[in-house]
Amino acid sequence: MKLRLSEEDAAFREEMRTFFTTEVPQEIRDTVAARRELSKEQIVQAQQALNAAGLAVPGWPVEWGGKDWTPLQRHIWHEEMQLASVPLPLAFNASMIGPVIAQFGSQEMKEKFLPATANLDIWWSQGFSEPDAGSDLASLRTTAVRDGETYVVNGQKTWTTLGQYGDWIFTLVRTDPGVKKQAGISMLLIDMTSPGLTVRPIELIDGGVEVNEVFFEDVRVPAENLVGEENKGWDYAKFLLGNERVGVAPVGSTKRVLAQAKEHAGDRLAEDPLLAARVAELENELLALELTALRVVADSADGKPHPASSVLKLRGTELQQEVSELYVDLAGPASLASGAAEGSDVPDWARVSTPQYLNLRKASIYGGSNEVQRQIIAKTILGL
Repeated sequence: MKLRLSEEDAAFREEMRTFFTTEVPQEIRDTVAARRELSKEQIVQAQQALNAAGLAVPGWPVEWGGKDWTPLQRHIWHEEMQLASVPLPLAFNASMIGPVIAQFGSQEMKEKFLPATANLDIWWSQGFSEPDAGSDLASLRTTAVRDGETYVVNGQKTWTTLGQYGDWIFTLVRTDPGVKKQAGISMLLIDMTSPGLTVRPIELIDGGVEVNEVFFEDVRVPAENLVGEENKGWDYAKFLLGNERVGVAPVGSTKRVLAQAKEHAGDRLAEDPLLAARVAELENELLALELTALRVVADSADGKPHPASSVLKLRGTELQQEVSELYVDLAGPASLASGAAEGSDVPDWARVSTPQYLNLRKASIYGGSNEVQRQIIAKTILGL
């Protein structure tokens, strides 16, 4: 593996860096840099700026807005966005349902949904997890019964991230209860304004309400909103989850946040050798993760995911959490003032440190829990 970029890739990196730091509104980038919560309008504005330049969905087929980039160029695009404090394209749209529709949807479905999905004219929600079927996704109990030209959907989904903003929800439903659980699942696209569909917020440990419960009570869904074939939803779900885990190790943003932490530490780095050693260890761990990410990119040119991608998910999320813990420790008692108003004596970075720390407990769960990743590493890399 060559660690030095070719002239072409170096020029590509500079092109991406220039665009992200000049064409995405500074107010949005400042919000990300300060680790504050983005509004729906800011998320939409950022993705539409990317899409206008053809940079929102490079992994899609070219005919639907994708780019004929190498895996390394996609990695550079992803990293430079994070380093520039640019919000990543909404994952539910860009890396989840978009690729599924492009791969398995009818031509009519592609034409109806893909342009609006890339431009975030439609905000998608993910209807997978259920109260008793989180990690065991195949045990879902939400049903869809065919009735003429519609499906009648009943059940409940939970942990629907940003579901309060959703226009449509891509939903796994059970269409055949008489076969083994993986074989009787389908995927439906459901308008979230449909009668009988209710969204209820769930308050999290950090006080936020970014996740929701979604209830379906005799919700009628046109049969034309079935993705692919009936009872093939498990295959589409596996395809989707494979895309979800691409780029799940946020090396660029973690490097940026750690660099900011060093600025906040100031003279304490010189005065406290234990703190300096802690920061140096995190920097070394991030460098190792970055090199692993480049190795995965180099070995994924054939389109197949590299087994070491599970290492990226595992260590990437752990390092996110460790850096967030460093912020809490640097803030000290000020980290308890999460409810302090902006402009108070408490610095913004200290005020948000505890909510960020608490919120990032989820990072080792979504996209395939870290326990699952350890099993994958043991089996596919260590041969245990």
